[in-house]
Amino acid sequence: MSLFPAFLKLSGRACLVIGAGQVALSKVDSLMRAGADVHVVSPKALPEIEELAREGALRWTRRKYEVGDVPGSFLVIAATDNVEVNHCVYRDAASRGILCNVVDDPPYCDFYFPSVVERGPLQIAVSTEGESPAVAQRMRRELDAALPPDLGPWVQEMGRLRREVRTEHPPCENRTRLLHTLAQRPLCELEHCPTRQFARKANDVACSASAV
Repeated sequence: MSLFPAFLKLSGRACLVIGAGQVALSKVDSLMRAGADVHVVSPKALPEIEELAREGALRWTRRKYEVGDVPGSFLVIAATDNVEVNHCVYRDAASRGILCNVVDDPPYCDFYFPSVVERGPLQIAVSTEGESPAVAQRMRRELDAALPPDLGPWVQEMGRLRREVRTEHPPCENRTRLLHTLAQRPLCELEHCPTRQFARKANDVACSASAV
């Protein structure tokens, strides 16, 4: 069965993490970086999670998991060292149609955490469908080494130029071709950047011609 690859918008969404050990901490960090509203349930927690709770960055309920913890969550992560508890969390989430990930237990996962290479807004995610996280991590390292370190700022500038082109000119086939051409060129934030000048001139000509 193939997985459906997707990048979720978690900003402000309620995400529940059961457990507060080292594995749970890595998941909490990923969720918080995505802007999720994180709720941790665990009798004990690592100092890092305790500190985040004191700062108000997340909510920590200091007790064992209860069935009533799941409702209202957008997604759930079970990361305790107790298999029975983890499976109970999964069944409770599944019964309510809530996506759940039991860490390192593929049969009890509705989704997986991929290995990710980041360059600003550019993200490349690698998954092996839970078969071998080590392989995914190796591929992430190889991709990370192959990609230029300044790729992020370039992608951000390309986004600004794309919005400029789309705002000033109506949709047309030539405009689409222009955007693909721009994606092959160097680009900087300076107003006199050759690529920006090229885009403005080429887009004016292209869309004017298509309108005739």
